[in-house]
Amino acid sequence: MFKRLKTCLLVFCALLLTLNVAHARSLDEIIKSGTLKVGVLPNSPPQSSIGADNQLEGFDIDVANKLASSLGVKTEFVMTEIAQRVPFLVADRIDICLGGLTRTVERAKSISYTVPLHTESMGVLTTSKINIDGWKALNDEKYTLVLIRGVWTTDFLKQNLPKAKILYVDTMADTIRALAQGRADALVENIEFYVPFTKNYPNVQWKVLPEALNTAYDGVGLAQNNTALRNVLNIALYDMHTSNFVNDTWEKWFKAPMLVKVVPTPYF
Repeated sequence: MFKRLKTCLLVFCALLLTLNVAHARSLDEIIKSGTLKVGVLPNSPPQSSIGADNQLEGFDIDVANKLASSLGVKTEFVMTEIAQRVPFLVADRIDICLGGLTRTVERAKSISYTVPLHTESMGVLTTSKINIDGWKALNDEKYTLVLIRGVWTTDFLKQNLPKAKILYVDTMADTIRALAQGRADALVENIEFYVPFTKNYPNVQWKVLPEALNTAYDGVGLAQNNTALRNVLNIALYDMHTSNFVNDTWEKWFKAPMLVKVVPTPYF
């Protein structure tokens, strides 16, 4: 009797676990609902932020609206911090995610990606207080590098600048504040997204090292195995690249061309 009861309890627990597994909305479900749930960063201009009219604006917002229009639906924006992007996709709280989502092997174990939306060129942002000739000079315990929790750059720093200390913060604004206050010496990241925040500290003499470390490719993130949605988004992105919508929108918000442009391909 006890053995049978134990078996029933195990079956019941397994059923509960099955019911609690997040189910990504299919392409058909998204179209029927009339909305595309898009994860965006709440305070990361010029990617996405709250504008003067109290509405979201930025590169990611324009791209998301264009993608939703391609599907014949409207956007439903969901605020996500950087570290929440992958968990929100896995938990099915959002259908897709923007926010400079760099394609990495580690993330690809949990989520899927579209073809590249844009690139990121890694560099070094620091101040006039730091006198170095190149980024490798930062591999010294006397230097503190600031970094947002959950970004892929963590592995890069551990491999290439293992002697430097790392100060972890929560937002892009926090990274620039740490540099301005002298709590950190440099930011080694895809600095195109961070430079706009330096305007908040006009008395600091900012400088960007001329050397680019590497170029990464950012796609639109979505749940694994959501093949139909990914295929449609890939086609939409191809059209957006070939029509120059992506590059024009990038220049509109970043005030400069993308350092390394994406070469569109009709195959994916």
